Amino acid sequence: MPDTAFFCPELFDFLRQLKRHNNREWFAKNKARYENVVRDPALFFISSFEPHLRKLDPNFVADARPTRGSLFRIYRDTRFSPDKRPYKTHIGIHFSHASGKNVHAPIFYLHMEPDNCFAAAGVWHPDNSALTKIRTAIVAEPGQWAKVRRKLELEGDSLKRPPRGFDVNHRFIEDLKRKDFVASVGLTEAQVCGPKFMPDFAAACRTMLPLVEFTTRALGLQPQA
Repeated sequence: MPDTAFFCPELFDFLRQLKRHNNREWFAKNKARYENVVRDPALFFISSFEPHLRKLDPNFVADARPTRGSLFRIYRDTRFSPDKRPYKTHIGIHFSHASGKNVHAPIFYLHMEPDNCFAAAGVWHPDNSALTKIRTAIVAEPGQWAKVRRKLELEGDSLKRPPRGFDVNHRFIEDLKRKDFVASVGLTEAQVCGPKFMPDFAAACRTMLPLVEFTTRALGLQPQA
Protein backbone atom coordinates (compact mmCIF):
# COMPACT_ATOMS: atom_id res chain seq x y z
CA MET A 1 0.00 0.00 0.00
CA PRO A 2 1.41 3.47 -0.87
CA ASP A 3 1.90 5.95 1.95
CA THR A 4 -1.50 7.24 3.07
CA ALA A 5 -2.60 9.94 5.50
CA PHE A 6 -5.33 8.22 7.51
CA PHE A 7 -6.04 11.04 9.94
CA CYS A 8 -6.32 14.80 9.50
CA PRO A 9 -5.85 17.73 11.90
CA GLU A 10 -9.64 18.03 12.17
CA LEU A 11 -9.54 14.93 14.39
CA PHE A 12 -7.62 16.89 17.02
CA ASP A 13 -9.77 19.98 16.48
CA PHE A 14 -12.82 17.84 17.23
CA LEU A 15 -11.28 16.39 20.39
CA ARG A 16 -10.22 19.81 21.67
CA GLN A 17 -13.75 21.13 21.15
CA LEU A 18 -15.25 18.03 22.75
CA LYS A 19 -13.13 18.65 25.83
CA ARG A 20 -14.65 22.15 26.10
CA HIS A 21 -18.19 20.97 25.33
CA ASN A 22 -18.40 17.53 26.90
CA ASN A 23 -22.17 17.19 26.90
CA ARG A 24 -24.74 15.17 24.98
CA GLU A 25 -26.33 18.16 23.27
CA TRP A 26 -23.07 19.31 21.68
CA PHE A 27 -22.11 15.78 20.67
CA ALA A 28 -25.51 15.15 19.07
CA LYS A 29 -25.06 18.25 16.92
CA ASN A 30 -21.55 17.16 15.95
CA LYS A 31 -22.06 13.40 15.66
CA ALA A 32 -21.75 13.42 11.86
CA ARG A 33 -18.47 15.26 12.26
CA TYR A 34 -17.26 12.65 14.74
CA GLU A 35 -18.10 9.90 12.28
CA ASN A 36 -16.41 11.64 9.36
CA VAL A 37 -13.15 12.81 10.93
CA VAL A 38 -12.72 10.33 13.79
CA ARG A 39 -14.64 7.05 13.61
CA ASP A 40 -14.48 6.27 9.89
CA PRO A 41 -10.76 7.11 9.48
CA ALA A 42 -10.01 5.03 12.59
CA LEU A 43 -11.87 2.03 11.19
CA PHE A 44 -10.03 2.42 7.88
CA PHE A 45 -6.72 2.57 9.76
CA ILE A 46 -7.61 -0.60 11.68
CA SER A 47 -8.44 -2.57 8.55
CA SER A 48 -5.34 -1.25 6.78
CA PHE A 49 -3.08 -2.22 9.70
CA GLU A 50 -4.15 -5.88 9.49
CA PRO A 51 -1.36 -7.01 7.09
CA HIS A 52 1.25 -5.21 9.21
CA LEU A 53 -0.15 -6.83 12.35
CA ARG A 54 -0.06 -10.24 10.72
CA LYS A 55 3.69 -9.79 10.12
CA LEU A 56 4.22 -8.79 13.75
CA ASP A 57 2.20 -11.65 15.20
CA PRO A 58 -0.56 -13.48 13.32
CA ASN A 59 -2.34 -14.25 16.61
CA PHE A 60 -3.33 -10.61 17.12
CA VAL A 61 -6.54 -9.25 15.66
CA ALA A 62 -7.43 -6.05 13.78
CA ASP A 63 -11.22 -5.82 14.08
CA ALA A 64 -12.68 -2.95 12.05
CA ARG A 65 -16.27 -3.32 13.25
CA PRO A 66 -17.71 0.02 14.46
CA THR A 67 -18.69 -1.57 17.81
CA ARG A 68 -17.10 -4.36 19.86
CA GLY A 69 -13.99 -4.25 17.68
CA SER A 70 -10.54 -2.69 17.92
CA LEU A 71 -11.86 0.87 18.29
CA PHE A 72 -12.71 1.78 21.87
CA ARG A 73 -16.07 3.46 22.40
CA ILE A 74 -16.10 7.25 22.66
CA TYR A 75 -18.71 6.93 25.41
CA ARG A 76 -17.49 6.86 29.00
CA ASP A 77 -18.89 4.39 31.53
CA THR A 78 -20.06 6.78 34.24
CA ARG A 79 -22.10 4.32 36.32
CA PHE A 80 -19.61 4.06 39.17
CA SER A 81 -17.62 7.23 38.59
CA PRO A 82 -18.08 10.62 40.26
CA ASP A 83 -17.00 12.12 36.92
CA LYS A 84 -20.20 12.20 34.88
CA ARG A 85 -18.78 13.67 31.68
CA PRO A 86 -20.30 11.43 29.01
CA TYR A 87 -17.46 11.29 26.43
CA LYS A 88 -13.79 10.42 26.31
CA THR A 89 -11.61 13.17 24.94
CA HIS A 90 -9.13 10.78 23.35
CA ILE A 91 -9.33 7.98 20.80
CA GLY A 92 -8.07 4.53 21.69
CA ILE A 93 -7.44 1.62 19.33
CA HIS A 94 -6.35 -1.81 20.56
CA PHE A 95 -5.10 -4.86 18.75
CA SER A 96 -5.53 -7.84 21.08
CA HIS A 97 -4.48 -11.48 21.08
CA ALA A 98 -7.23 -13.66 19.63
CA SER A 99 -7.24 -15.73 22.84
CA GLY A 100 -7.30 -12.71 25.12
CA LYS A 101 -10.54 -12.50 27.08
CA ASN A 102 -10.45 -8.84 28.07
CA VAL A 103 -8.61 -5.54 27.67
CA HIS A 104 -6.08 -6.63 30.30
CA ALA A 105 -4.55 -9.25 27.97
CA PRO A 106 -1.47 -8.35 25.89
CA ILE A 107 -2.22 -5.71 23.27
CA PHE A 108 -0.76 -3.23 20.85
CA TYR A 109 -2.42 0.13 21.48
CA LEU A 110 -2.74 3.51 19.77
CA HIS A 111 -3.70 6.58 21.79
CA MET A 112 -4.68 9.80 20.01
CA GLU A 113 -5.27 12.87 22.17
CA PRO A 114 -4.34 16.51 21.69
CA ASP A 115 -0.72 16.95 22.80
CA ASN A 116 -0.58 13.34 24.01
CA CYS A 117 -0.28 10.72 21.27
CA PHE A 118 1.58 7.45 21.69
CA ALA A 119 1.81 3.81 20.73
CA ALA A 120 1.90 1.34 23.60
CA ALA A 121 2.05 -2.40 24.13
CA GLY A 122 2.02 -5.00 26.86
CA VAL A 123 -0.38 -5.80 29.69
CA TRP A 124 -2.20 -3.03 31.56
CA HIS A 125 -3.70 -3.72 35.02
CA PRO A 126 -3.68 -7.54 34.85
CA ASP A 127 -5.51 -9.41 37.60
CA ASN A 128 -3.63 -11.20 40.38
CA SER A 129 -3.55 -14.52 38.55
CA ALA A 130 -2.05 -12.95 35.42
CA LEU A 131 0.43 -10.93 37.48
CA THR A 132 1.66 -14.09 39.19
CA LYS A 133 2.12 -15.83 35.83
CA ILE A 134 4.17 -12.93 34.43
CA ARG A 135 6.28 -12.65 37.58
CA THR A 136 6.86 -16.42 37.63
CA ALA A 137 7.96 -16.31 33.98
CA ILE A 138 10.47 -13.56 34.77
CA VAL A 139 11.98 -15.74 37.50
CA ALA A 140 11.96 -18.83 35.26
CA GLU A 141 13.38 -17.06 32.18
CA PRO A 142 15.67 -14.28 33.44
CA GLY A 143 17.74 -14.37 30.26
CA GLN A 144 14.71 -13.81 28.04
CA TRP A 145 13.42 -11.07 30.33
CA ALA A 146 16.82 -9.39 30.24
CA LYS A 147 16.54 -9.17 26.45
CA VAL A 148 13.17 -7.40 26.84
CA ARG A 149 14.55 -4.96 29.39
CA ARG A 150 17.62 -4.11 27.34
CA LYS A 151 15.34 -2.74 24.63
CA LEU A 152 12.50 -1.19 26.62
CA GLU A 153 11.72 1.02 29.57
CA LEU A 154 8.57 -0.10 31.37
CA GLU A 155 5.81 2.16 32.65
CA GLY A 156 2.82 1.92 34.95
CA ASP A 157 2.19 1.19 38.62
CA SER A 158 4.30 -0.83 41.04
CA LEU A 159 3.97 -2.27 44.51
CA LYS A 160 5.83 -0.49 47.28
CA ARG A 161 7.06 -3.83 48.63
CA PRO A 162 8.10 -7.04 46.86
CA PRO A 163 5.23 -9.46 46.20
CA ARG A 164 4.90 -12.42 48.52
CA GLY A 165 6.64 -15.59 47.46
CA PHE A 166 9.38 -13.88 45.44
CA ASP A 167 13.03 -13.39 46.38
CA VAL A 168 13.54 -9.84 47.60
CA ASN A 169 17.13 -10.05 46.30
CA HIS A 170 16.19 -11.13 42.77
CA ARG A 171 18.04 -9.19 40.07
CA PHE A 172 14.69 -8.09 38.60
CA ILE A 173 12.96 -7.37 41.91
CA GLU A 174 11.87 -3.92 40.70
CA ASP A 175 10.14 -5.56 37.74
CA LEU A 176 8.61 -8.24 39.96
CA LYS A 177 7.03 -5.40 41.95
CA ARG A 178 5.29 -4.10 38.84
CA LYS A 179 1.49 -4.11 38.55
CA ASP A 180 1.66 -3.10 34.87
CA PHE A 181 3.93 -4.44 32.15
CA VAL A 182 3.70 -1.81 29.43
CA ALA A 183 5.98 0.27 27.25
CA SER A 184 5.24 3.19 24.96
CA VAL A 185 6.62 5.17 22.05
CA GLY A 186 5.68 8.83 21.81
CA LEU A 187 4.06 10.24 18.68
CA THR A 188 3.28 13.76 17.51
CA GLU A 189 0.06 15.03 16.02
CA ALA A 190 1.99 15.78 12.84
CA GLN A 191 3.08 12.13 12.66
CA VAL A 192 -0.46 10.87 13.23
CA CYS A 193 -1.74 13.08 10.42
CA GLY A 194 1.17 12.44 8.08
CA PRO A 195 1.51 10.03 5.16
CA LYS A 196 4.17 7.97 6.99
CA PHE A 197 2.01 7.20 10.00
CA MET A 198 1.29 3.57 9.15
CA PRO A 199 4.99 2.58 8.91
CA ASP A 200 5.74 4.77 11.96
CA PHE A 201 3.13 2.96 14.05
CA ALA A 202 4.20 -0.45 12.74
CA ALA A 203 7.83 0.35 13.65
CA ALA A 204 6.79 1.41 17.15
CA CYS A 205 4.90 -1.87 17.60
CA ARG A 206 7.90 -3.81 16.34
CA THR A 207 10.08 -2.11 18.96
CA MET A 208 7.71 -3.28 21.70
CA LEU A 209 7.13 -6.76 20.25
CA PRO A 210 9.55 -8.54 22.65
CA LEU A 211 7.42 -7.43 25.61
CA VAL A 212 4.24 -8.61 23.92
CA GLU A 213 5.78 -11.97 23.03
CA PHE A 214 7.10 -12.52 26.56
CA THR A 215 3.82 -11.69 28.28
CA THR A 216 1.82 -13.70 25.76
CA ARG A 217 3.91 -16.80 26.53
CA ALA A 218 3.77 -16.11 30.26
CA LEU A 219 -0.02 -16.02 30.21
CA GLY A 220 -0.21 -19.23 28.19
CA LEU A 221 -2.24 -17.73 25.36
CA GLN A 222 -2.50 -20.30 22.62
CA PRO A 223 -1.68 -19.70 18.94
CA GLN A 224 -4.74 -19.66 16.73
CA ALA A 225 -5.21 -22.40 14.16
